Amino acid sequence: MKASAGMPYEVLTFGEAMVRLSPPNFQRLEQAHRFDVQVGGAELNTAAALARLGCSSAWISRLTLNPLGRLIANRAREAGVGVEHVIWTQEDRVGVYYVEFGAAPRASGVLYDRADSAMARIRPGMVNWAAVFAGAKWFHVTGITPALSATAAEATREALHAARAGKLRTSIDLNYRAKLWSEAEARKWMMEFLPLCDVLVTTEEDAERVLGVKGSDYEDVARQLAQRFPLEVVAITLRENPLVWKNSWTAIAYRAGTLYRTRAFEVEIVDRLGAGDSFAAGLIHGLLDGDVQKGLDYGVAASALKHTIPGDCAWITREEVEAILKGPGLRISR
Repeated sequence: MKASAGMPYEVLTFGEAMVRLSPPNFQRLEQAHRFDVQVGGAELNTAAALARLGCSSAWISRLTLNPLGRLIANRAREAGVGVEHVIWTQEDRVGVYYVEFGAAPRASGVLYDRADSAMARIRPGMVNWAAVFAGAKWFHVTGITPALSATAAEATREALHAARAGKLRTSIDLNYRAKLWSEAEARKWMMEFLPLCDVLVTTEEDAERVLGVKGSDYEDVARQLAQRFPLEVVAITLRENPLVWKNSWTAIAYRAGTLYRTRAFEVEIVDRLGAGDSFAAGLIHGLLDGDVQKGLDYGVAASALKHTIPGDCAWITREEVEAILKGPGLRISR
């Protein structure tokens, strides 16, 4: 649902989106003669899933004004995401990433070609945050955005401070990417960002690698994170992956001494990229209503559905999410 004319967006996200190229039929990159073309980026994926769930959302980024930049913006619009706050430049480049789909025992892999992209060269002062945030309710970012460059990290800090000043609620998905920065670099910036955030989404592994938090189990990790930082909610996604294309997927959330659980889904994976971003969207959707359990339920259900859809974007509806929460049926829908 797009914001009405003159009305602000409920949720704003900030980050890079890239063109995604994948060889078909499980081919290796060096075998490829053609590629499937998708568009993806964590924060755009989250904004798109929010739009599909009925929240008005917009994505803030920096794109090169060429056919690839327009391709990304067009896909965002197609998903129902506002792009009025995208900064367009004649300089720099659009990032590209390649996905090579595997099958057990060969894992899937990602190859980035995103150095010196337009978004990597964003810097403080480029976005008028006070104007962008006017009337909005929520701001979301991930650990991928500050990993792009030092200036992108500084712009992320500027955005979080502005969101605080504008009284928006804020969330961050830790989303550690070892191919983009070191654990030490990530830790330095996250220790600065987390005090500016209300909600943290992470995995048990990333919490240990980046924040040095290790517990007896994931519940203990969530408690420690909530006690260590002034976080309202900590959510941890849980994946068991005995096979590349079949996983068990669920999550927990922790707020003010209460642990929230939801059902687990056995997912047959078509494409897992963007699943965590869909979880963040469902969580935010519920938290906008002040309901942690709803957010957890919607987040896990939305992300379970995303596993079944090609591409990074969750082409889902709220009705589908609510239907599988009531109990999934695998008969053909006629």
